Amino acid sequence: MSLLELVAIEGRLANASNFTLLARDREETLWVYKPNQGERPLHDFRAGTLAGREVLAYELSEALAIGVVPETVLATGQFGPGSAQRWLEEDESFDPRDLLLPTPRPVVWPIAVLDLICNNADRKLGHLLREKDGGRLWAIDNALTFHHHDKLRTVMWGLAGATIPEELQKAIAAASEEMERGLAKRVERLLSRVEARALAARMSALITDPVHPQPPTDRPAFPWPVW
Repeated sequence: MSLLELVAIEGRLANASNFTLLARDREETLWVYKPNQGERPLHDFRAGTLAGREVLAYELSEALAIGVVPETVLATGQFGPGSAQRWLEEDESFDPRDLLLPTPRPVVWPIAVLDLICNNADRKLGHLLREKDGGRLWAIDNALTFHHHDKLRTVMWGLAGATIPEELQKAIAAASEEMERGLAKRVERLLSRVEARALAARMSALITDPVHPQPPTDRPAFPWPVW
């Protein structure tokens, strides 16, 4: 698969934990560019794999037909290969706590399901964005995903014990049927066979028991910082 070519750097996103840049492609489209060489070392995620994990989270969102992750592709630019996510004009007045407190609203369920399946280890409040004007809810910063060990850390534990909505149960079942021909092969290619098998197991578990799990007691349940 060819890499998206980013030809101009517009600036750096200073609040990002990894080296993250705003860049343009040849059609002048803006992208959030995360080069592999800018990754911070992590003890539990292999170096050089975060770009693939970002891309796979987008592809999982598309496979589930929930469309909650902005288009994300493998890319290359001034600082080498990495990932590129289509830039969003953010609604700066949006506060994600309004969707989660005191009780999570139904609109967050698609993102919660995405995180359960991709085993998101870092679902912070600041990773939930409302798009300007259109008002669409998006999930960004999906790099700490698809680990084969249980890593779920999320701000959505308010859904614990609740049954996944029926339309999302159907989406999981449909995606699971197609996974061997598509997403599983992509996970194996970009990450590993072990992580592909773990993905399949998580989907099967949700089909059998379509309930949001309870917070873990043997490890931190929330990302830090939560924002």
